[in-house]
Amino acid sequence: MRSARFLTSMVAMCTLMLMAAGCSGSARQPDGRAAAGDLPSGKRYYLSLGDSLALGVQPTVTGASRPTSGGYPNRIYSVLRAHDPDWRLVKLGCSGETTMTMIHGGICRYPAGSQLSQAEQFLRGHRGHIGLITIDIGANDPNSCIIGDVPLSKITACMGNSIDQTTSDLRTIMGGLRSAAGPDVKILAMSYYVPELAGWLDGITGKEIAVLTERLVAGYNRLLARIYGYYGAQVANVFGAFHSADFSDKVRLRHLGLVPRNVATICEWTWSCAQSPRGPNEHANDTGYGVIALAFLLADPQLTH
Repeated sequence: MRSARFLTSMVAMCTLMLMAAGCSGSARQPDGRAAAGDLPSGKRYYLSLGDSLALGVQPTVTGASRPTSGGYPNRIYSVLRAHDPDWRLVKLGCSGETTMTMIHGGICRYPAGSQLSQAEQFLRGHRGHIGLITIDIGANDPNSCIIGDVPLSKITACMGNSIDQTTSDLRTIMGGLRSAAGPDVKILAMSYYVPELAGWLDGITGKEIAVLTERLVAGYNRLLARIYGYYGAQVANVFGAFHSADFSDKVRLRHLGLVPRNVATICEWTWSCAQSPRGPNEHANDTGYGVIALAFLLADPQLTH
């Protein structure tokens, strides 16, 4: 049995170790792609794409979800800048973005019409100086299937109907990014954690939904990972970093008692278990965004070399 304080301390220690572990020189990755140090001298850009997580969204004291400067892209950028001050961060994320709206627009305004078009335009305009692209997209696609009072019998069917469209859209997105960026640019994507694990606290039905949703998200993440891999993108294991599949280990939380480790993690690293007006809110908190950033950095250690 482990305490929530131990988990938070472990994250802080790992982050400090990563920031202190820089080394000089350039390197090539095992697959032959150029590392960030092989870029021409001058500015090198980190392009952040995705949904609300890419904006570091968190709830305010009144419960409104707002972008912050403490999201995972800003934290990754801080580590990159510590090793090379020529890095520049460009954030194009859009809260509420789906794979479809990322392609066609409709939620956030972009001069090029959509987040994908804007990203492609930027990548082509700065080709040879792109050091990193990160992306998180797809979480909002099936959200309507698991938000609210949805019967268990309908969740699986609902998610199945959205998957074909999501996979088609994600191939369009990744194909566009890879074409615009070129074959050697690092692209890091992420798997998703499971905010619905907070339902474990809501009785027997909540526990059933938590177990079912974890399995569905695990499968969904595997599907996304296959598409990302096809386009040469590595995947940050955020699902694993949040211990999302661990119902066995128990963690004692104040006011909640003993709960599964994955439930404790969701309660400690997101706003999913928070009381109104700040919660319940599926977005990560400061600790959670730190964990996500660490997962990205661990997905490609060459970033800090």
